[in-house]
Amino acid sequence: MTLAGDEPLNGAGTGAHGSIPGIETLAGRIGAELRARGLTMATAESCTGGMVGAACTSIAGASQWYRGGVVAYDNQVKVDLLGVSDAAIAGHGAVSRIVAQAMAVGALGSCGSVWAVSTTGIAGPDGGSESKPVGTVYVGVAARTGDGQVEASCRHFVLDGGRELIRQRAASCALASLWCRLVRRPDTTLPWEVAE
Repeated sequence: MTLAGDEPLNGAGTGAHGSIPGIETLAGRIGAELRARGLTMATAESCTGGMVGAACTSIAGASQWYRGGVVAYDNQVKVDLLGVSDAAIAGHGAVSRIVAQAMAVGALGSCGSVWAVSTTGIAGPDGGSESKPVGTVYVGVAARTGDGQVEASCRHFVLDGGRELIRQRAASCALASLWCRLVRRPDTTLPWEVAE
């Protein structure tokens, strides 16, 4: 699969996992698509700590399509600013599919956007477990539909590398996940994605 007919999302590039275009390339293409369609996006980030939002705002004219973001590193911030329930965090953990989706949905409301993407994960070097090793990342994508409803989805990744590389890859995976939903290719398997 390609982003716009030229740069691969997977199947070529670095290592067994293929490649994802650079974060600035992805942000630029997402921005152009959103601007062309008169849509907006927001971010809700935990493990990436604002990297996705920074990539978006590095694009000239981002104010036309990027509404803002919430860096919700602490669980209480996830609850207070994004509306994630205490029960979801207690029952599934902050690094989980349900929390990633709730974060993305919360960003829609907090920022008044049409699209939102979220990240929650374990960048390491500590904090991993057998069921959620270091490199586990969940990316949530939420969108408002034409009938006023909200649809949310999630992708699960297990990324390798040191802390900073995991964070960079998580940010790229977040934007790649948003791109796939935005251009109606939700079934595309991305590098490092875990099928569930």
